[in-house]
Amino acid sequence: MKDIILKAENISKQYRLGQVGTGTLSHDLNRWWHQIRGKENPYLKIGETNDRSKKGSSDYVWALQDISFELKKGDVLAIIGKNGAGKSTLLKILSKVTGPTFGSIKSRGRIASLLEVGTGFNGEMTGRENIYLNGAILGMTKKEISSKIDEIIEFSGCERYIDTPVKRYSSGMTVRLAFAVAAFLEPEILVIDEVLAVGDAEFQKKAIGKMQDISKGEGRTVLFVSHNMAAVKSLCNRGIVLEHGKVVFEGEVDDCIDEYLKSGNTNAHKKWDINEQQPADFIRLLEAKVIDVDDRVTFNHLIVNDIKIEFTYEILKDNQMFTHGLNLFNTQGVHILSSHDKDSESLEKPLKIGVHKKTITLPGKILAEGTYSCSFAIMRYSPFVVELHEMEVVGFNILEIKSDKTMRGDYSGRFPGLIRPLLKWE
Repeated sequence: MKDIILKAENISKQYRLGQVGTGTLSHDLNRWWHQIRGKENPYLKIGETNDRSKKGSSDYVWALQDISFELKKGDVLAIIGKNGAGKSTLLKILSKVTGPTFGSIKSRGRIASLLEVGTGFNGEMTGRENIYLNGAILGMTKKEISSKIDEIIEFSGCERYIDTPVKRYSSGMTVRLAFAVAAFLEPEILVIDEVLAVGDAEFQKKAIGKMQDISKGEGRTVLFVSHNMAAVKSLCNRGIVLEHGKVVFEGEVDDCIDEYLKSGNTNAHKKWDINEQQPADFIRLLEAKVIDVDDRVTFNHLIVNDIKIEFTYEILKDNQMFTHGLNLFNTQGVHILSSHDKDSESLEKPLKIGVHKKTITLPGKILAEGTYSCSFAIMRYSPFVVELHEMEVVGFNILEIKSDKTMRGDYSGRFPGLIRPLLKWE
């Protein structure tokens, strides 16, 4: 327990919808009446899940519900989820910008937060003055700040403007300086929201490298919110997935990324609406499905088994010469492979008007465990033209039996790499 540096227990946050001030006096009086009689706040028992896409019947919503987790010194926790899932609300509560409706947070040491561009900066003060201001807020002495100020300025890349008021900074310059202050003034816990997306590619690389140094080299704890799954994967060792204010998954960061991304539109079966507008006038996509070794439509497949992907389409016009293409992507958007049907009959002679099928077989023991999505293309040659290219048509999940000692030995973690072929060693 002595290694636990941050502990969140049953954190919940309720908000009231509507215009500020409308009807609040009656609600405040009702809360007060319950309080003096020693009863619970009546509005804690009402409220709906925070699903912003649906119209509800209650004026109260739960932005967060019963969030609990523990962090050890040196942990880097990813908090991932869709927009509106409650990520920023959770970070604001952990940073003590706002309080929870109920629940408790216990922490040891200083917490530095980078929640929005320029958080805690005074626009009328210079960059140098803001460094001292933020350091003082974090509890640093002037001597401690002065010993770090040259490193902060150099890292931020704002040396030429450091004695200029911050209100004249661009958003990128502001976030560079804000991150440098938060990272170099040595908080025990560093809380970072999506703000790094404001910076350019070079600064994002520097920032992620610095966070890795903070966590691994200096043993400090980082909480990181980002929609950039590559950054999350390279930086974090653990993660939680939020959905509508609730934790739906917690575990290793790779598993969290898979859980988050496979909760989107990817599934093993898709049917196109007959009235749906399609890109090419000579062909209509009808159906796509992922099939296992028992000819069932299945999302989950064992790593040793073949997988079939079947596309059904209808030819609408005579004399069409074309071929087919498949692209495969992992959850980070990495393009794993492309395959074109170079032996297609439709390259030699046109297919008849009517319904046709094409099936691609992905051999077992080649793809690494994880979640994948497929795109489907129709192309012409001489000259080469892509007539249609449908992204994320269907998807599937590769699983490995972790008790299989023949492939894994005693190793129970996740293997690195994009593919897992069983190569011959001599």
